[in-house]
Amino acid sequence: MAGSAACGTVENLSAGQKLDQAVEKLGKERSLSFELDLDTDAASLKALDAEAEPGEEMPEEVAELLSDARISFSVQSKKPIEESGEKDLTAMAMKFSGQDGDLFEYRLVGDYTYVRADLDAIGRMSGGPMPSADELPDSAGAFKKLLAGEWIKISTKELKETSGQMSGAEGAGEPSAEPTLDARTQKKLTRALRQVIARQVDFTTSEGPDGTEHIKATAPFRTLMTELFDELGPLTEQLPMGAETPTAKDFKDVPNEKVTADFTLKNGELTEVSVDLAKLAENAKVKKFALVLRLGGGEKATAPANATEVRIDEIVEGLFGGFAASGLGEEEFMEGIEG
Repeated sequence: MAGSAACGTVENLSAGQKLDQAVEKLGKERSLSFELDLDTDAASLKALDAEAEPGEEMPEEVAELLSDARISFSVQSKKPIEESGEKDLTAMAMKFSGQDGDLFEYRLVGDYTYVRADLDAIGRMSGGPMPSADELPDSAGAFKKLLAGEWIKISTKELKETSGQMSGAEGAGEPSAEPTLDARTQKKLTRALRQVIARQVDFTTSEGPDGTEHIKATAPFRTLMTELFDELGPLTEQLPMGAETPTAKDFKDVPNEKVTADFTLKNGELTEVSVDLAKLAENAKVKKFALVLRLGGGEKATAPANATEVRIDEIVEGLFGGFAASGLGEEEFMEGIEG
């Protein structure tokens, strides 16, 4: 028994060290990209919503959309990612895709934010069809281009100023200093998390195809989350903006089923993480429900060609001019946009 326990401890330490090193490698990079998606199907998603009130169930179109949805993200920085703040980022991109292709995409490159969307596909899936761009007059301007799925670009500075004005914040347009953790607090946080993982997580390792290695980490979900936030509690005042952390009481109704995260490493680098969440649903009809993160899946952020520069007020004016020209009432048109 003692020999078996010792072997288990060695395996845990070895697997944990490999994961630590893989994550540290990511932090030292100056660019990072990944793709996130749900490994599930429409039937499982609808089963998750089985207790919804009549008339509030998840529509089939939404279940189909989410089952095929993917989010890709990429970021480039002048410094290693682990040392980067907002001012160090040189480019960023995010894309939301579904079965019908790319539904929404934005990029931050230089001084501009670039946006495009397939509003027609989004409207069909949400049950709120949008008017065709051809139906709108040229006076709809920027909004017409957005409806047509074209790239538009807006000054990032203008976006920040408008966001500040809408939130009613004082000194709009002057971003406040980004809250950060000092090095000492970061070390305390890392040590606390590692202690919980060492106590609660069981690691197993196995060889995969093409020289890959799989490290599986298994832990009872409620116990793990409760202990993690218990360790974070004493550090609350040192966290950005005095963030409050959940307590054991908040997790009392959370299932304590064992959840497994499967980490795939190749040449010591983390390439994929898959977390099987099906057991947490506590519903036998949920057959397939996992969250998958693939490193390297995002596209490098570049400024798209032929993007039309617009102002925010042009989009707003085009939006309200569009519902008038489409023959819809304002309320009906807005319901279509909001889905």
